[in-house]
Amino acid sequence: MNINDMRVLVRRDLHDEAVTGFRWTDGEIDRHILHTVKDFSAACPEEAKAAKATAAGSRSLDISDITDRVMVEALEYPVDRFPPHFQRFALWGSRLTFLGEEIPDGSNTCIYYGRLHKIDALGSTVPALYEDLIVTGAAGYAAIQWAAYAINQVNTGGRQTPEEFLAWGKVKLGQFEERLKMVSQKNRVRVRSLYRPYRTAVSQTIDFGP
Repeated sequence: MNINDMRVLVRRDLHDEAVTGFRWTDGEIDRHILHTVKDFSAACPEEAKAAKATAAGSRSLDISDITDRVMVEALEYPVDRFPPHFQRFALWGSRLTFLGEEIPDGSNTCIYYGRLHKIDALGSTVPALYEDLIVTGAAGYAAIQWAAYAINQVNTGGRQTPEEFLAWGKVKLGQFEERLKMVSQKNRVRVRSLYRPYRTAVSQTIDFGP
C-alpha cells in the first residue's frame, strides 16, 4: 500500500470523502500518516543489516552514516561464523564500542538494527498486517488537529462539532496506542529470541536487596 491508498482509507474513517471539498488537505493527511508511521517505527522498526569495516586495534566504530536508525539490536563480529558470534557492545550517540574479548582487526562487522519505516507514492515498508493500525492512528491525529483548530471558530453546524471530533480522535488514538504496546511486546520477544541482547536482563523473580 502506498501513501495515496493510505490517505483514501484515512479519509474514509474521517468521513471526509465529499467531492465538493475536503475538510483536510492531502498535505495534512499525509503529515498525520507520517507521524503515525514514526510512532509505529519506534515500537516495531524495520529490520535492517549493515556491514561496516572496523579499524584495526580499535574498539570504536562510527555508525553515523546509518541513517533513519531507531535502535541497534546486535553486533556480529567476526562475521560468517556458525553459529553467529555476537559481541557485547555499548552505544553512545553514533559511536559504537566493542565490549567483547576480541579486538577488531580491520575486517568487517555486521550491525543488526531497526530503522524508520517509509511510506511514499511508490509503496511502504509497513507490513500489511499493520496497515489498518496506521490508518487508525492517522485518523486520530487528524481529528484532534482539526478539533484544536476549530474549537474557537464560529460553528456553523454540521454532523460533528469540534468537541465530538476531539472525543472521537482521543478514542482512535487510545486504540492506536493500546495496539502499539502489543506490537512492541510481540516484536521484543521475537527479536530477543534471535539475538542475545547487549543489556543485562533484570530478574522479575529475584530480589537482590538495596
